[in-house]
Amino acid sequence: MPSATVRVRVPAKINLHLGVGDLRDDGYHELVTIFQAVSLYDELSLTPADELSVVTRGAPGVPEGAANLAGRAVLLLAEHAGRHPGVRVEISKQIPVAGGMAGGSADAAAALLGCAHLWHLDLPRSTLVALAAELGSDVPFALTGGTAIGTGRGEQIAPVLTRHQWHWVLAIAGDGLSTPAVFGELDRLREQSPGPRVGPVEDVLAALARPDAAALGEALGNDMQAAAISLQPSLRRVLYAGTAEGALHCLVSGSGPTVAMLCADADHAADVAARVAGLGVCRTVRVVNGPVPGARVLGA
Repeated sequence: MPSATVRVRVPAKINLHLGVGDLRDDGYHELVTIFQAVSLYDELSLTPADELSVVTRGAPGVPEGAANLAGRAVLLLAEHAGRHPGVRVEISKQIPVAGGMAGGSADAAAALLGCAHLWHLDLPRSTLVALAAELGSDVPFALTGGTAIGTGRGEQIAPVLTRHQWHWVLAIAGDGLSTPAVFGELDRLREQSPGPRVGPVEDVLAALARPDAAALGEALGNDMQAAAISLQPSLRRVLYAGTAEGALHCLVSGSGPTVAMLCADADHAADVAARVAGLGVCRTVRVVNGPVPGARVLGA
């Protein structure tokens, strides 16, 4: 049995566009979204062991073992490959838990890729992506990274060409939000009043094709933002603070509560981050850029 440890780094994602359709018969919503992978990472170490175990550093209360999505990824790949799922997975968390940045999905993608390397499986990327889609809607994108458009539940992805680096400030709240709870709140709000929905995804695609941060800011949108604010009203203060302190545009990332603030360049992002951090409206502030690649084996 190989004794070497495989280490994988995997990025967070933000949603530049998140259009949410009505509830489908299967309990999911039809989505049209644009993902962007950004430079905030979890790192996973995978080592052969007698039994499966998952330990998370830096995030108390995260499920362990098969209850963790990374553990489920190990079991799924082991079943596919006819292998014993004896792996110790150690996760070093930087992506906020329940923050709307697909941290759990990122860890699952990293576990799939890491185990494929640990077990020397000669699997095409398409097979890993198909397995990823069985685990969750955001897992396939965490494998590929970059910028991509997602449809269906979000699991059907196609790359989006953008030659420009975009600069973001992430304002991370103290309390997470459950994605199912935010979808449920969105359905409740729509029953009360249909309300406006985000503009066409084509506007974001067009903005991404040229290096104009202001134009991209005007095109950003998230149908889940109102529901996230309804569940966590303090998000209004964070969104207002980012705009007041000079960000080009602010929006809730995915199901929240992380707020992504678009900036003109790296210096602008550093300035906005310093100003927002000084207001005390969120737990922590991070400066990131994107797009970045998806899950990668370190040292490979």
